[in-house]
Amino acid sequence: MPAFNPERLLIARRRRRQSSKGLAEQIGVTPVTLSRWENGATSPDNATVSRIADVLDFPVEFFTRDQCACPDIAGASFRSLTAMSAKERDAALAAGGLAYLFTDWIDERFDLPASDLIDLSAEDDPEAAAGAVRDAWGLGVAPVTDMIRLLEAHGVRVFSLAENTKNVDAFSCWRDETPFVFLNTFKSTEHSRFDAAHELGHLVMHKHGGPHAGREAEAEANRFASALLMPAQDILGRIRRVTGLTDLVLAKKRWGVSVAALAYRLHKLGILSDWQYRGLCIEMNQVGYRTSEPEGLSPERSQVWSKVFTDLWSERVTRDDIARDLCLPTSELENLVFGLTGQPQPATRGGRLSVVS
Repeated sequence: MPAFNPERLLIARRRRRQSSKGLAEQIGVTPVTLSRWENGATSPDNATVSRIADVLDFPVEFFTRDQCACPDIAGASFRSLTAMSAKERDAALAAGGLAYLFTDWIDERFDLPASDLIDLSAEDDPEAAAGAVRDAWGLGVAPVTDMIRLLEAHGVRVFSLAENTKNVDAFSCWRDETPFVFLNTFKSTEHSRFDAAHELGHLVMHKHGGPHAGREAEAEANRFASALLMPAQDILGRIRRVTGLTDLVLAKKRWGVSVAALAYRLHKLGILSDWQYRGLCIEMNQVGYRTSEPEGLSPERSQVWSKVFTDLWSERVTRDDIARDLCLPTSELENLVFGLTGQPQPATRGGRLSVVS
């Protein structure tokens, strides 16, 4: 068997949300032994690698392939970082490492759109930053009809996170000059669209880190997302007053946002008074709109991955072929690409995608 890669053991363990102690018990070794394997001091024998693969439900070959780097916690911008456990955070970052493997495999075969995100790290006003992105991308003040398609058209690699938990919303990061966004498909479409806009805010405003960190960065990204999805000019031109919650349910459809997000934006723009806003928030809680979005939108899906898998299918390259090449469980591949690894539907026109010859 080829040389054991300790980095991949750590990734697989974290992806399965296993503690060192828990995994050690299941494979019949001490936590100290497992730690020595993960830091590269020693390596398990072939029989033990097979047991590890069994327990973690990864192919044996996964543990003997080349380096597999994950997004660094210091360089990844998470929404609601304080709400998630270390295991949830590490599992999401491990999914990022698997996405990097898939991205490298795809980049060898396809010419995907290059990133044209503008650097707004010197911009202190998130509202102005959102306007600058809209100007750069020729969006005017019209609503964004599909956030995932918009990000992909401008070179962002968008992946799905099948994390069955409300604590992991989304995260973003840069890998060299390529931006990545990971969205939790457990959320409503309205929530996911806001998450995508929020992560775009991090990518353009906080790429270089610096003084922006923690709660301040989160607040800035929220303000950016609100302004990007609900431009003040469009809002003020269409909503003069609100008579009740029903008005918000009807109005939110134009901008593809949650009732709560629209109410917050209207309050910040002065359309809702403090008294009105408090009353609407109480009513939203009473009718359950905080946890269940009324008249929800259909899920957004990746256009890039749909086109990629359509092309691959035409060459009779299946999801199992790709998973085998990457030494990944097929389920992990599906989880990353919005479940688009089966026989695809014909892709919609538009976008830049070509096969590398």
